[in-house]
This record gives sequence, structure tokens and C-alpha cells, in this order.
Amino acid sequence: MKAHKVLPERAPLDMPRHRVNERGQALRQNSVSFFYSLSTVFSRLFILLVTVGLSSYGIIEMHGVLSTNSITSLQWVFLFLFSLNFIWISFAFSQALLGFLINLKPRLIKKPETEPAFKTAILFPVYKEEPGRIVAAIKAMREDLLKQAPGKYAFFILSDTNQANAWLAEEKAFIELFETQDENCPVYYRRRANNQERKAGNIAHWVTNWGGAYEAMIVLDADSLMSAQSMLTLSRRLAAAPGVGLIQTLPTLISASSLYGKLQQFANHCFGPIYAEGLAAWHGLSSNFWGHNAIIRTQAFAESCSLPILPGKAPFGGHILSHDFIEAALLRRAGWGVRFDTDIQHSYEEAPPSLTDVIVRDRRWCQGNLQHGRILLAHDLAFPTRLHIFSGMMSYLSAVLWLSLIMVGLAIAVQAQLVRPEYFANPSLFPIWPVFDAERALELFIVSMAIVLAPKLFGWFAALVNWRRCRQFGGPLLLTMSTLFETLMSALYAPILMVAQFGVVCHILMGKDSGWNPQSRDDGALSLGQVTRAHRGHTLFGFILAGISYGLSIEMFYWLLPISGGLMLSIPLSWLSGGAKRARPFTIFGFLRAPEEKRPSAIVKSLLEQINNTPKQEPIDTPLICLDQHAGLCKWHLAQLPLIDAPKPDEFHAPTVTAEWKIRHASSLQQLEKTLEPVELIALLSQESAVKQLKTHGLVKHHD
Repeated sequence: MKAHKVLPERAPLDMPRHRVNERGQALRQNSVSFFYSLSTVFSRLFILLVTVGLSSYGIIEMHGVLSTNSITSLQWVFLFLFSLNFIWISFAFSQALLGFLINLKPRLIKKPETEPAFKTAILFPVYKEEPGRIVAAIKAMREDLLKQAPGKYAFFILSDTNQANAWLAEEKAFIELFETQDENCPVYYRRRANNQERKAGNIAHWVTNWGGAYEAMIVLDADSLMSAQSMLTLSRRLAAAPGVGLIQTLPTLISASSLYGKLQQFANHCFGPIYAEGLAAWHGLSSNFWGHNAIIRTQAFAESCSLPILPGKAPFGGHILSHDFIEAALLRRAGWGVRFDTDIQHSYEEAPPSLTDVIVRDRRWCQGNLQHGRILLAHDLAFPTRLHIFSGMMSYLSAVLWLSLIMVGLAIAVQAQLVRPEYFANPSLFPIWPVFDAERALELFIVSMAIVLAPKLFGWFAALVNWRRCRQFGGPLLLTMSTLFETLMSALYAPILMVAQFGVVCHILMGKDSGWNPQSRDDGALSLGQVTRAHRGHTLFGFILAGISYGLSIEMFYWLLPISGGLMLSIPLSWLSGGAKRARPFTIFGFLRAPEEKRPSAIVKSLLEQINNTPKQEPIDTPLICLDQHAGLCKWHLAQLPLIDAPKPDEFHAPTVTAEWKIRHASSLQQLEKTLEPVELIALLSQESAVKQLKTHGLVKHHD
């Protein structure tokens, strides 16, 4: 093939940097119908009434449990922590209940659609990902789009990869896409030399250079997949809603092979739609963005979404780590509607394969969500937007609150068991002594568990009464058994995640930055030694908790066993969570079957076929030798070198200078590769003149 640069002509858009505090604008008048607004108001009123009603009941009951006698200082702390946690679970329950009620009724009103006159870009931001999976996904989606919407879409692979071996592996894999290029659905590739601001900067770089040619962009993740019909529906709905800036789909999980992945996948398919319906109903046109599987109006994004740079250093200052929530907030503040359409089918993503991978991912997500506290009180944000930001923060802070509640409760029990009251310390006839109403406490515990488990019951029932969906889960028996099994395993994994997230929050509050690491895409199998090193602290904490509670009373031991038990079993549970072979027994018996497993949709089937037909690429350990051995790859690599953000010829760039010096003094390509630092190797590969010096000094056979 001809080794030309695989990028279209530039079509720049201005993207001015925004500040945290700016004046907002009202929603555009053509954003929404009267009925949609009325439905949103009623949904929000429902959420408010259920949350307030349940929270009031729980707090009053807990006060009654504690106030059998005088309430001690520790009991007041316990009541405060319990109140925060109970309000939070009541809020979650109210959304699930709303979604369940909506799910029971038929969908009578369809969202308006019109044929778009514009072309849509499909953006694939990647960062040190497995390129074979991306090639397979693009080939599957391109084939579907060429059949259903030729000339309407174009793919852009936007690489932020900053390691030489991963960069060359990408180029080697992506050449295949351009050998089969079709102008009715072209594929473009751009690697950014400077990956400042991470994914948000990656998208912004595309917008400011090529966004002017595309009225809309569909943003995907490296593990995303969407059918042509889904993309067409998104484009048509955006065209029919000129006041809407973003439409988010509900991605469903596919391709899970490990136990933990299957647990997430089953929950996503069975319980996820219930939550999603409730969220979409009260969000209205002030919904959220999850960073992928959504369509965005490019001009609206350019005008609104250049993120502010926060004062100070990481983890709370600098560039915003979790960009998606804030981009939705800025779009809404600028008067653009942000919508969550739950009825668009065949929008997919993949889940982290193991418990350890989830904890690693949570480290980065937690920092990003806590950083949002700097924006929570920004000027003119819509109230639902503030709730989204607060909910993101609470998804991690709740672990701190729950663990604090447990520890304060344990301290109260220790106080009651070991500390003698001082009868005459205060002018009172009775000592201050922590006393509980045990019967009332048991009733409140049952209600609390019902609130926590109700969303799973709603999802199970909604699937059970829909015979078509029920069959996709394996029938009533398998659906029920899978629901019970998922509930049990989630209860065991929950305390491990709680303690891990508590530690993550503490690390961030201590000022430790998470960095930027790619998500694991394998089956998550870890050795017993690796798992032991990762969870020995959790195990020790579980045994300490169990020992203290057993020393106090057998009742306290059983009361805390759901928490201490999961922690004590954290090593075998984590080991079991990853690896396709370890999940095989559950697969054989049909446990945790998801609808897409037995009868995958056409686009999922196409992806699986492409993955099977794509030969596994060997890792590139020596990039320079790889270029020397593959003349076509070398030519194509030189053609793709950055022209926009590369260092200017007269600009001093230390890694390039030292790399060129080492080229001149190297005796062989192997010796040069060993002496180059990673930044020098990247600098060498980024400069055409430096690569050509390899030929000049006799280190390679070819360069053009």
C-alpha cells in the first residue's frame, strides 16, 4: 500500500479554556417538549418524597433504638453516621423504585428522530491498549456501517500511547485497516506526541484540529462496541433535538469470562436497566456523561467543554482527571441539554475482569471524583448536575462512612462491655450507659436490608415477567439461582471493596497521585502469591474484627460476620474472581448467564468472528529492530509522524539531542537500543530526521 499520512485535511474549531466559576445560560427553548418537562418534574418529586420519607423513618427509628436511656457521645456520632448512610441508600432505593415502576409500563412515546444532514465522527481514544481488539471492533462496526449508512461516518483512532513498543505495535496492527480502506467509511489514525490532559486532552486535540468537518462525534472507549443501527439512532435523535448537546446510551457488558466479570455482567443486564430507567426519568435534560458510548454535538462541545485547570498540585489540583461528569456539567451550564436514552440497544462495553483490577481502576476513579469537590459549588451549575458530582464523590466516600459506622458501633460495644460508668460524675440519678432497644434494632436492620436488596428484587421480577428476557437468562430457575448467587457473592466482595476504597480515599487525602495506567483487558487471572500480597492486610483486618467481636459477645460476632467473613476470605475470593478457567464450573451450570452469551446480537457475533480471525500479535520488545526488519512498517511509520504538535526544528529538545548523539556513537542497532532511555527512544521515533540518521550511520538497512 502507499505509505501516505492517514489523516484528512484539518478543519479546526476554537475551544476556549473555561473557568470554574462562569455565568450559566438557560436551556434552549427547542430542547424539550411540555410532556417531557412535566414527566421530569413528577419524577423528581417522587424521588424527593420517597427519599425524605424513608430517611425520616430510618433516622427516627435509630434514635429510638439508641434513646432507651440517655444517649452517649459515641451514640450521637453513631446516629450521625447512620443518618448519612441511610439517606444515601434511601436515595438509591427511590431511583430503583421509580425505574421499576416505569419498566412495568409499555413505552408509548418514542423520542423524535430525523434524518441527519451531517457526517458523524466515531472517536476511538486509546492509551497503551491491545491493538488487535481495536482492529476487530472497528472492522465489525465498519462492515455494519457500510451496509446501513455508507458515507455517513468516519473512524478516528486517537492514540495517546507514550511507550515506543506499544506505539509500534499499534501501527503494525492498524496498517491492516488502511489496506482495506473504504471512502464510504474511512478510518484515520493520529498519535498525539504530547498527551497532556489525558483523555480529555486527546478529544480536545481532535476537536481543535478536525472537529469543524463533523457536526457530531460518537465517543467510544477502547473496549466499546456499537451497532450501526445504534449509531444511526443517536445521529437521528441529535438531529431532531437542536437544543441537545449530548445523548448518552446505556452500555451493556459483554465478553466476560472470569467470575467477577460475569457477576458484573449479570448485574448489568438484570438490575442495570431498572436503575437506568429511574436515572433517566429524573435527570431529564440535566443528565450525566460516562465518557463513552455517547453522541456529542461537536460545536457545543468546543464552545463549552475545555476544562478548567484547578489551582494547586495533584491529586486535587491541575488538570481534571475524570473529565466526563464535568463536561456534562459545562454543557448543561451553557444551556445545552444532556440526555440519557436508555432504549437504544446494542451499545456495549467490557468489565474489569477481577476484584484486583476493580480496585486498581477505583484508585484512579476515586481521585477524579474527589477532585470534583473543587467544582461542586461552582457558579450556575444546575441542581441535578451538583447531585451527579456529589453522587460520584459519595460512591467512594460512602466506604469511609460505612467503615466508620462499623468501627463506632464496635467502640460502643467495647464501651458497654469494658468501661465502668461513673455514677456521680454528673448531677444525675442514673449513670450514662449505652443501652439499645434490641427488638427495634432488629426491625430496623431488616428494613435496611430490604432497602439495599430491593433493586435486585426489582430487576429479577422485571426479567421474570418478561418471558423473552427470562429465556435469555436461562429461564425462571436459572434466573432466580443466578440472582441469589450474585447477591451472595456481592455481599462477600462488598466489605473487601469497602476497606480497599477506604484506603484509597486516605491515600488521596494524604496527597498521593494515582498516575494514569491503562485498564486490564485480559481475564484477570492472578497467582495465589500475587493475590496474597494484595489482600493480606484485608485478611488480617477481618480476623482482628472477628476476634474483637467474638471477645465481646457471640451475638456481636454473628452480627459482624457478613463483614468480617468477606474480609477473612479475601484471598481465596480474589483468586477466584479472575481467570476464565476458574469461572468455567459456573458457566457449565448456566449460572450468571447474560442475554448476549447464548444468542449474541449480529454486531457482537461479528466482533467475535473478527477477533477469532485476527492473528495474535507478538509483543514488540525492540522497536528499532522491528522497523529495520519491516520495510513497509518503517515507511508507514515515517508517514504518520506528528506534524501538528511535534517540536519545531529550531526548538531545543533534550531527549532528541541525546538520542542523535547516541546514534552517532552506536556500534550497532542492538547496542543503541540498549543505551537509549525510554524518552529518548520515543523522541528518536518521533523525528523523521532522527530515524533517517540510523540509515546514514549504517545501523539499518532501509528507511524509505
